[in-house]
Amino acid sequence: MNWVTRTKDAAWGLFAWLSFSLSVLFSLIAVLIVPSADRRQKLVTWAAKMIFVVPQIEVQVRGMDNLPTDNCIVVANHASYLDGPLLKGYLPWRFNFVIKGEMRDFPPAHFLLRRSGSKFVERTDIKGSTRDARQIVKAALGGESLGFFPEGTFLKEPGIGRFRPGAFVAAIKGEMPVVPISIGGSRRMLPAGKFLPRFGPLTIDILPAIAPGDPEFETSRGLAEAARQRILAVLGEPDLLVDDDRPDVPG
Repeated sequence: MNWVTRTKDAAWGLFAWLSFSLSVLFSLIAVLIVPSADRRQKLVTWAAKMIFVVPQIEVQVRGMDNLPTDNCIVVANHASYLDGPLLKGYLPWRFNFVIKGEMRDFPPAHFLLRRSGSKFVERTDIKGSTRDARQIVKAALGGESLGFFPEGTFLKEPGIGRFRPGAFVAAIKGEMPVVPISIGGSRRMLPAGKFLPRFGPLTIDILPAIAPGDPEFETSRGLAEAARQRILAVLGEPDLLVDDDRPDVPG
């Protein structure tokens, strides 16, 4: 790669970060001054989509018809910091995403996420994790549509790891369909440990829902594995549970 190409790539990466920063600033202002929760969510969803539209990133969404019109739970593979904004921007605004509890340590981010409908789950403290899990189940029982990255973290290398049970416990208790989603291209665009994103296409494959009447709904473990296998079949990345002893990169 010559210096001209490297310069162009760096310039595009900085422009993409500028788009992200402006979208975050707009979202912060919106959640601060807009009183209606529904309107706040709609505005933040629009701003998240602009993160990808402004730098002309091609995002292909397939299977939107597979999303139930009623409330449901979506679960997606996790490969990059881009995944959250990507799904927030391209799924219907009614979805509230479940975020790692560590984001509470960053007041501006916590304020933005909380005011735009996100839920938080503690991953290290047992008491906090139990409390947050109860709140998520309560939200599911209340009919909220929730989005999860059940791996809870992502790796630098390709592949899908173990799915944590929280999303699937909430789905069973709330009797809500689970919609697996495969995200492609985000790891290449912004892999773990990299600062500047690389230009390229992104794909969102929304797969057929697993309904409460299906056999997989008998246990949270079975439901989690069914969703994981459906994503693996579409994504074309390796199953990391074949070799589980790998270090995590916080995501």
